Amino acid sequence: MSAPRAGAGASAHGRNPPPAARRRLPLPLLCLLLQGATAILFAVFVRYNHETDAALWHGGNHSNADNEFYFRYPSFQDVHTMVFVGFGFLMAFLQRYGFSSVGFTFLLAAFALQWSTLTQGFLHSFHGGHIHVGVESMINADFCAGAVLISFGAVLGKTGPAQLLLMALLEVALFGINEFVLLSLLGVKDAGGSMTIHTFGAYFGLVLSRVLYRPQLEKSKHRQGSIYHSDLFAMIGEACQGTIFLWIFWPSFNSAPTSLGDGQHRTVLNTYYSLTASTLSTFALSALVGRDGRLDMVHIQNAALAGGVVVGTASEMMLTPFGALAAGFLAGTVSTLGYKFFTPILESKFKVQDTCGVHNLHGMPGVLGALVGVLVTGLATHEAYGDGLQSVFPLIAESQRTATSQAMFQLFGLFVTLTLASVGGGVGGCLLKLPFLDAPPDSQCYEDRVYWEVPGEHEDEAQGPLKEEELDTQA
Repeated sequence: MSAPRAGAGASAHGRNPPPAARRRLPLPLLCLLLQGATAILFAVFVRYNHETDAALWHGGNHSNADNEFYFRYPSFQDVHTMVFVGFGFLMAFLQRYGFSSVGFTFLLAAFALQWSTLTQGFLHSFHGGHIHVGVESMINADFCAGAVLISFGAVLGKTGPAQLLLMALLEVALFGINEFVLLSLLGVKDAGGSMTIHTFGAYFGLVLSRVLYRPQLEKSKHRQGSIYHSDLFAMIGEACQGTIFLWIFWPSFNSAPTSLGDGQHRTVLNTYYSLTASTLSTFALSALVGRDGRLDMVHIQNAALAGGVVVGTASEMMLTPFGALAAGFLAGTVSTLGYKFFTPILESKFKVQDTCGVHNLHGMPGVLGALVGVLVTGLATHEAYGDGLQSVFPLIAESQRTATSQAMFQLFGLFVTLTLASVGGGVGGCLLKLPFLDAPPDSQCYEDRVYWEVPGEHEDEAQGPLKEEELDTQA
């Protein structure tokens, strides 16, 4: 009987733990560490606000009907559904990555809600030594989670759960800083988050993807495509989830943080019309550029939503119904052409492997939405807004800024967002390269079985079973 090899003996004595052991530790350790840290911070700093605290609310002699909960919670429900259901199932188009798309969305969003409550709280609602939370802070935390999930779409299938949690840790902090700089320091208006959510999330994720570029990703190319039932699932999902769900609830997403009354009403209308126009332009362009005039489901399930992104900044403004239609039609056109022509260039020339095409749905429409906001802001007048100018552009109403100077601040806000997102994505990419974070190997990207138990899975004879040593091969 031959003596055991040195390498085998080392593994047996624990100096080189087997692949399964290495895979077992990073995620639970990081989850427990992050949850423990946030729990301690919550215990020290987080308190109910005056509309949530029993003593403060009843001590003020208020009517229960006046509580902000009754005005904001319906919008919160819609936004919450979009984050946990819409985003998750929109990414469930890869043929062997459904568990991961939905499951990691669940994980990232749950962590982001806690962490963003702290980061946004310290920047926006910290007084008396405490962070004060209520329904509005829940909505803002969901917006932050949305930005994280947009970035997730750019690296979908190429990162492990421990890497994604570390990405969320960094991105949530930078999101809060960017939002604070734009909204509080620069006085930028961005009700639906064209800049703070979509542009920031997209370019953070794209730069992250560039830093994590995998030259050998061709080994997993056969899993990157979709199949008929997974595309249908991403389009409607179970009980009308995915694209249709997002499309229906997007007016609530844009209007949730706006001023109650005419501002919220106007935001819903502008988003509503913009989405309809982006849908028609998507169908038109998809047929025009498609092979033999056929529609491409990738275009339909993504670019049709670009209308909601493009009016995010200007949705609260006097964009006019025609302006909403025009913006939506342009966004659907740009997004569809991006999926058809620009995504291949992005990978071949710029080495950015954008799995979900977030550049086409969130990046370019987000930048376009910021520019639409610059234009509409520059046209703002007292005659057009009347007394409503105070709620939309308080600095213009108080003569602290002209419409032109406010428009320049809007443009500068876009520059700040792109800068912070790019720098953050670059730093995040370097951190995610740390070897102990257990990234999937090139040959097993877009594969659920790397991180999930998949019951009843029958291997294709041509592919063969998933081997332990193949799983452990790092890119």
